[in-house]
Amino acid sequence: MAMVGFYFYMCKVLCCRAYEFRSVFAAGPEPQTGRRMQVSTPHVTASAAGSPRSRPASPSVLVIGEILVEIMADTVGDGFLEPQRFSGPYPSGAPAIFIDQVARHGTRCAIVGAVGEDDFGRLNLDRLRSSGVDVSAVKVVPVLATGSAFVRYRASGERDFVYNIVGSACAAITADAATEAAIDNATHVHVMGSSLFSPVVTQLTLDAITRVKARGGTVSFDPNSRKEMLAIPGMREALEQVLAATDLFLPSGAELTLLTERTDEAGAIAELLDRGVQAIVVKHGAKGAAYHDRSGTLTVDPIPVTEVDPTGAGDSFCGTFVATWLGGASPEICLRMANASGARAVTIRGPMEGNTPRAELERLVAQSTTPARLPVSAT
Repeated sequence: MAMVGFYFYMCKVLCCRAYEFRSVFAAGPEPQTGRRMQVSTPHVTASAAGSPRSRPASPSVLVIGEILVEIMADTVGDGFLEPQRFSGPYPSGAPAIFIDQVARHGTRCAIVGAVGEDDFGRLNLDRLRSSGVDVSAVKVVPVLATGSAFVRYRASGERDFVYNIVGSACAAITADAATEAAIDNATHVHVMGSSLFSPVVTQLTLDAITRVKARGGTVSFDPNSRKEMLAIPGMREALEQVLAATDLFLPSGAELTLLTERTDEAGAIAELLDRGVQAIVVKHGAKGAAYHDRSGTLTVDPIPVTEVDPTGAGDSFCGTFVATWLGGASPEICLRMANASGARAVTIRGPMEGNTPRAELERLVAQSTTPARLPVSAT
């Protein structure tokens, strides 16, 4: 019974966190449809915008976690208590959105996951393959349906969900020969806290981190979590283990202090850097985003876009930042590209539909950025 409760809680987190991503790119509680919002251009310290660090000549990114479809109500309202029209199914799942954007950037990548032997599973696999993701480690499970989430916006911008993850193929992720090969081929592991939804997935993730780091690889970590998750037996320990191996930390807002003793932003950043994290990218909602490392701080101001659907924007942001960072670009370029990715993502309906190739993001950056300016101080 305790494990069933654990699964149900994590399924709720997986879906509800989608709404929280909107705070990365939008201000205020207004309804999302057609609202003007802003994404960023950076102000840079000279040190933080310096020469890029060397990365593997041909990085290969691995993510492990849920793959599902999202089906969206066409009307704004409360719940699903009457017949209504829907759009979809859309390919979805935070790890899938992330890795799809990594592939569209042109970076080699793979996902370990599971889908049903059904149209929803085929839809996801076709999309990921078409973007260039290696899906050889995605198990097709004949006896379980692909995970799903029905979503409806409320007038406040919040969302109602009806989902199937507990009894879906998402829960069938296991280690096998294809998983082992995917881990062997990886030079970088990206972890999402919300994907640690079972002991099996948690152990797979920690094993992948250990093996990739032993070969000189790197780890990025989007905690994608809330403080309530820390009450789940074993969850804090798992997140702490991931953080201990993290090179690039990508929290949103209050997630910055989720695993630190210090509760203020400056103190938490200093603590994380002292614990061995190389770089921290904090998404600050209406205030933009900020990059921190030992050499300085880089901050961002908004680019105006019209928000249509914020789902997946945070995952797209992270996918672009990680791929650009692994390519050896400077922090300034990484942040510019990631912000363009997030901006583009919210302008199209569907969690993965706004993912964008690198060349198009480069054009958006060239059209929308202003000259970098030095902040008053740096950390």
